[in-house]
Amino acid sequence: MPHHGNEHEHESEPVSFRDNRKIDPETGKVRGPQEEAAAQDAAAASDEAASHAHEDVTAVDEAHDSGDALAQAEQILNEASAEPAADQALVEELRNDLLRLQAEYVNYRKRVERDRAVAGEMAVIGVLNSLLPVLDDIDAARQHGDLTDGPFAAIAAKLDGVLEQYGLNRINEAGVEFDPNIHEALMQQPDPEAKVDTVSQVLRWGYKSGDRVLRAAQVIVGVPE
Repeated sequence: MPHHGNEHEHESEPVSFRDNRKIDPETGKVRGPQEEAAAQDAAAASDEAASHAHEDVTAVDEAHDSGDALAQAEQILNEASAEPAADQALVEELRNDLLRLQAEYVNYRKRVERDRAVAGEMAVIGVLNSLLPVLDDIDAARQHGDLTDGPFAAIAAKLDGVLEQYGLNRINEAGVEFDPNIHEALMQQPDPEAKVDTVSQVLRWGYKSGDRVLRAAQVIVGVPE
């Protein structure tokens, strides 16, 4: 069974040879010492060129592996453009490929940063949602006057301050216009003074994190007669 891995390794290695032929294949004449030396020099020059080509390919592969592929590609492009005999069509093609890679890299970084921000926001929202039952107990104690003073009142105030830093806001206002986006109507009552549907009483506070509603407030709505 053939070993494909070895074939790849052999294809990537530079091939060198030494011309020891006594007959010149082009002229058909016997080579003298000078002709043999010239043939050896030509073979050495060919080996050196192949070695440089192999080094260039290896350098590009290593640059890609280390995350510097764009910088290496730009350097190679600049060197190719500086050559007097450079193929301008090839140079232009390389330039377009480089610009495309740069644009893809910029889009990739923006997408990673956006995903990281969304993941952080969702983590904060998850923590806030898990704390809502605790906040309900604290709010109930505060409304009954159990947190007017003492160490527990201080702890509750510190907790409120920390949660506000993470964008948590309460939905607990009465007398405002009913908004189905942030209010859940449990009951309606006629209100002669109301011109529009108005929150007359908040039964359970709601919460928002920034513009995101974590839980709507449960309210009694006063409706115009």
